[in-house]
Amino acid sequence: MRLMPFNVWTRWIKRRLPTSLWGRSLLIIIIPVLIMQGAVTFAFFDAHWQTVTSRLSESLAGDIAWAAESYRDDPSPENLAVIIDRAERNMQLSIAFQEDAKLPEEERRGAIGVVDRTLESALQMRVREPFWFDTTRYPAYVDIRVQEEGGVLRIIAPRERAVATQAHIFVLWLMGATGLLLAVAVIFIRNQVRTIERLAAAAEAFGRGESVPRFKPHGAREVRAAASAFLEMRSRIQRHIDQRTAMLASVSHDLRTPLTRLRLELALAPPFKRADAMRGDLDEMEHMIDEYLAFARGEAGEAAQPVNVREALERAAADARGIGAEVEVDAPEGLSVPLRPLAFRRALSNLTGNAASHGEHVRLSARALASGGVEFVVEDDGPGIPEDMHDEAFRPFSRLDPSRSQNRKGVGLGMAIARDVARGHGGDIVLGRSELGGLKASIRLPAPKE
Repeated sequence: MRLMPFNVWTRWIKRRLPTSLWGRSLLIIIIPVLIMQGAVTFAFFDAHWQTVTSRLSESLAGDIAWAAESYRDDPSPENLAVIIDRAERNMQLSIAFQEDAKLPEEERRGAIGVVDRTLESALQMRVREPFWFDTTRYPAYVDIRVQEEGGVLRIIAPRERAVATQAHIFVLWLMGATGLLLAVAVIFIRNQVRTIERLAAAAEAFGRGESVPRFKPHGAREVRAAASAFLEMRSRIQRHIDQRTAMLASVSHDLRTPLTRLRLELALAPPFKRADAMRGDLDEMEHMIDEYLAFARGEAGEAAQPVNVREALERAAADARGIGAEVEVDAPEGLSVPLRPLAFRRALSNLTGNAASHGEHVRLSARALASGGVEFVVEDDGPGIPEDMHDEAFRPFSRLDPSRSQNRKGVGLGMAIARDVARGHGGDIVLGRSELGGLKASIRLPAPKE
């Protein structure tokens, strides 16, 4: 048989080990305890139990040999009565002579073979005549028979005279102590791991833009240090977000003020040949500013609330129909999911607008995932995006190839904003080939955290 290489064994073991800190910590405690318990039990049975059993069996075999030899010296009924009386009073043996009987032919052996082997070895050393014994018929006794002339000498001995019957008490005490130690270890590890899980949940919630006001450092010193560092980091990031939000509000105001003046001057000016072109330039400039600000702002501070999935798709479909596309909506009734409404509406609008701009038929659908999350799908019958350019499509300011971006309004931030929003909700966007022939964009959001 060919042995597996060591690295293959290592990989096989790693794949079957627990992946969580809770499971691995528990394994670190359980394996040494089980090894210790097994070693102590083996040492006990090997050095103590077997030795005691062997000596007990030798003592019993000696008494049986005395009874057999005493009867053989004088096989009279009177001598047999004396042997029976002495054996019962001094040796706890019950002896009877069965005339014209023979030893049974079948062997009866117990589940623990060491008891039978030890007793058989002791009887072979002390008893010269043929013998037979049974340790299974009576739970508290051992049946031993010795072949004599004219019959069989049957001896019934208490089981504790042949085997150490109290060994199980030691094993029970050992198992009880082990169970108690494991219970204490499990409680301790559970408390330590729970603090790390709380820290991970708080970090994940902060990454999704949710606040965790009740989070406080708990647990071991190192875990409390990590939690305190996380709180300080969160405070610094929140200050940065607040400063950026204030700056963006100021920039938005400063940029929109001259645009408003230009629109007003253009509206009051007498008709001229380039008026329509200038209005288009102003519209495009305002749209570009909106996309820049949306990409930089990201609606990170918006609170999550339940959003009806079908209603969200219907609103996106209405915007796409305004562009001139034929839109189909397929979503279950009554399905809702916690979302940041404005941010997700912008993401869905960007994907739907992109599909409507490049295709004539758009299909919006949603379904609940087996894991508890929700998947939104936007499909079109346009030219699509080659698979090797899917990552490029999500890069900010990327316009891809001319066939897909020619004469299209935008600065290449729609897909980037949509992915940022999806990832801000703990999910992601996956691109693929639609059954309609164009692009398929799937927003997969995980199940909400408890």
